[in-house]
Amino acid sequence: MPKLRHVALQVKDPETTATFFEEAFEMKRIGRTDAGISHGIYLSDGTINLAILHFKTDEAACVPQGKDFVGINHIGFWVDDLGEIDEKIVDAGGKAFLNQEEPENDTLFFERKYHNPDGIVFDVSKTGWGGAKR
Repeated sequence: MPKLRHVALQVKDPETTATFFEEAFEMKRIGRTDAGISHGIYLSDGTINLAILHFKTDEAACVPQGKDFVGINHIGFWVDDLGEIDEKIVDAGGKAFLNQEEPENDTLFFERKYHNPDGIVFDVSKTGWGGAKR
């Protein structure tokens, strides 16, 4: 059964937001990113991965409000089978976007992105996110 294991917040200042969650909720810092699309910090409570991201462009943010939006950007589900879940998502009215081919190496992080019928962004991964527990 798919499990919600990832929440991505879109913020103006990842460091300030990460420090807040560390101090208020004792979350642990598990990583950083400075990818082509965003920079940010990853936290975990031991079960869920919380990505705190600042997107570099409106397109990269994948939300209608663009890169200056502040709030929940997307959520992610840990799944067993990407092909099976893709079929279920499409049958339920979801639409894939930014999908790449699944890597042959199961140890590499990989996720697929979708919109639900209301346009909410979510992703699925069979390898999960750092700090998340299956």
